[in-house]
Amino acid sequence: MTTTTRAPARDMPLNSLGFAKPPSQTRVVVAMSGGVDSSVVAAKLKSEGYDVIGVTLQLYDHGAALAKKGACCAGQDIHDARRVAERMGFPHYVLDYENKFRESVIDEFADAYLAGATPVPCIRCNERVKFRDLLQTARDLDADCMATGHYIQRKAGATKAELHMAADANRDQSYFLFSTTQEQLDFLRFPLGHLESKAETRALAEEYGLGVADKPDSQDICFVPNGNYAAVIEKLRPGAADPGDIVDMQGNVLGQHRGVIHYTIGQRRGLGIGGLGDPLYVVRLDPDLRHVVVGPKAALATTIVPVSEVNWLGDTPLTAEMPCMVRIRSTRPPKPALLRPLDNGRAEVELLDPEEGVSPGQACVFYETGSTRVLGGGWITLRRRQAA
Repeated sequence: MTTTTRAPARDMPLNSLGFAKPPSQTRVVVAMSGGVDSSVVAAKLKSEGYDVIGVTLQLYDHGAALAKKGACCAGQDIHDARRVAERMGFPHYVLDYENKFRESVIDEFADAYLAGATPVPCIRCNERVKFRDLLQTARDLDADCMATGHYIQRKAGATKAELHMAADANRDQSYFLFSTTQEQLDFLRFPLGHLESKAETRALAEEYGLGVADKPDSQDICFVPNGNYAAVIEKLRPGAADPGDIVDMQGNVLGQHRGVIHYTIGQRRGLGIGGLGDPLYVVRLDPDLRHVVVGPKAALATTIVPVSEVNWLGDTPLTAEMPCMVRIRSTRPPKPALLRPLDNGRAEVELLDPEEGVSPGQACVFYETGSTRVLGGGWITLRRRQAA
């Protein structure tokens, strides 16, 4: 592909993507999954006159995924993205990232479950594939920026670009983008983050005449097309579903389980140990002993949450304890906490109110108190301290 130098015009107002030049001289690569969100982003930017290039990643496109419409990386989605590009008149490319995706996301997903954690592969995909490898491809295409269909906002702060929650709290994806670095944020754009509802997105798709206007949202992890993650792990790691003992917190055997990978922290149903009086919940997984440890609901309450691989987006370095809001699951609202930095990219979060079901492998995302700003986050590690 040949590229041309596009010098910014002097004294021009900023365009909608924040550049002081006409849209026609602003090249933007749009990450297109084939869904309605990224399709609308591409169509919207093209209609505004931008030099749009659509790129779709083939991440996992074999076996059952081929026929699963709700998986974001299946073959049908690549076809849908191509149709949008053809309708709107911009170039579209499909890049084979299957090997990168398997090495950077799928293998860790399997190993995390084997270690007793509950991973969030969509975060790793954003971090290690879309916002690393694809973003570099966008730079190689001489793009000024890369746009995605994520529901999150990028705002101009006093000193740098800031990451904020989406205007629509029900669609907010900030939990899944906490590991976005400042360098990546400077290059990224999120044109849907300010919309008040998904209905507005679908209305725009209708306006542009896109065939994906009524396409259902993807629900499954793309490489777990039927929601059966345990079957995927067993295939990747034979022997991962070996049975073992269900034990109480004192080590007494209460029953048998069908493989540690089938259980998550906080789980109550499906334990097969009824008739013991008070309800029991999974409070810990011990893959080395092949134990599923259960206990009363009170044993799930946690106040201290250790995190690693901290990504910090604040204006000043994180060097001292500070109050903030934190989210430890994507489906739960932020809660008040104290954030204490440690060494080697680690931190300790003290929840002001105990939280149940804190699970290693999940993300802990930091927000500015009284604001929608995302300050970063980290990965919850295995050591937890129960609330008194």
